[in-house]
Amino acid sequence: MPTASPPQGGPMPRSSTPTGQELTRLVAPCGLYCGGCLAFTGGAIRSHARALADLLGPNFASYATRLSAMNPALSHYPQASQFLDFLAQGSCQGCREGGCLLGNCGVRACALERNISFCGLCPDFPCENPGLPQGLLERWRKNGQRILRDGPAGLRRPEPWQEPPSAKGA
Repeated sequence: MPTASPPQGGPMPRSSTPTGQELTRLVAPCGLYCGGCLAFTGGAIRSHARALADLLGPNFASYATRLSAMNPALSHYPQASQFLDFLAQGSCQGCREGGCLLGNCGVRACALERNISFCGLCPDFPCENPGLPQGLLERWRKNGQRILRDGPAGLRRPEPWQEPPSAKGA
């Protein structure tokens, strides 16, 4: 079986504090963690999906077809492979590179205009209308408050859905 190099990106370890450059690469000015986004080209999801696709190799589909009689789950491999290919693409460079997927978001332009790295560092935070979709406004506020309280390095903690499952849930 082919070997794959370890994936890069992903949740930042709690025990390390990223450099300013690494932090701004992985975290958008609004405080969203791009490194955990399935669309981010430099993120863990893309890296892990590519590594898994490399490990399975181009011939796994024929094995899955033959072995599906023993394990019916393998009959779903064509759909799983299509989804894996989608995850391995990573189509967004992040808003710092001008690739924000949130269309009408005004955060990047505002941060550039004010010469700030993160909204939470702005003297006018929280502003009236950052141009974010309604569903992200609360996360934006919380992220900005966390930056005010802990500084930008406070954003190194992964989102709850990126945490490994707890022993309680097992």
